Amino acid sequence: MTLKLGIPSKGRLMDKTFQWFSGRGITLKRSGSDREYAGAVDGIDGVSLVLLSAGEIPRELAAGRIHLGVTGTDLIHEKLPLWQQQVQQVAALGFGQADLILAVPQFWVDVDTLDDLDAAAAAFRARHGHRLRIATKYHRLVRDFLRHAGVADYALVDSQGATEGTVLNETAEMVADITSTGETLRANHLKLLSDGLILQSQATLWRSRVAEYSKAEAIALDQMLARITG
Repeated sequence: MTLKLGIPSKGRLMDKTFQWFSGRGITLKRSGSDREYAGAVDGIDGVSLVLLSAGEIPRELAAGRIHLGVTGTDLIHEKLPLWQQQVQQVAALGFGQADLILAVPQFWVDVDTLDDLDAAAAAFRARHGHRLRIATKYHRLVRDFLRHAGVADYALVDSQGATEGTVLNETAEMVADITSTGETLRANHLKLLSDGLILQSQATLWRSRVAEYSKAEAIALDQMLARITG
């Protein structure tokens, strides 16, 4: 049995993760073509590489099918309601930084804070007969944030891509989405609420709290953590 390390399977997140481990003397490499989801680990014994989508890694950690995994803070918090019981943060990797925020149309000149949003949402429902729609893929995080802020008159609309365009396309009145520079928001004539930061996220290495470890896997874990944190 080997210690299973889950890594995002493509794109900049995979490349940056490979670089991060390489800087610590651990070489990760994909086996074969970009269409293959297998890989190898050199520089430390007893560790196998599992290539997954970043969105799958929280689930696999929580199920104990992988021992370690790299994914964003946002995905852990969104997909695992009991994340503190299921996973433990090992190391923030220093890349993939993005903020989950609330944004409204720029022409809503009287809406800058959550209190303003609460009033605007109530007025919207009174005027239109239905709740103000917020496009997002982060339903749990947005719902919890707005509940604590006392905002009630809204409905979440699922959006798995091009979220900022939903306002222009009139499928939502505002958005809750990840942003790193804010350029896409500005290009779609949206503005951040001044107190609308829901979560700051970055790529992070997590350890499963529920996975079972053989003696060999426990030794490999100790060696891996010593290499990473030492």
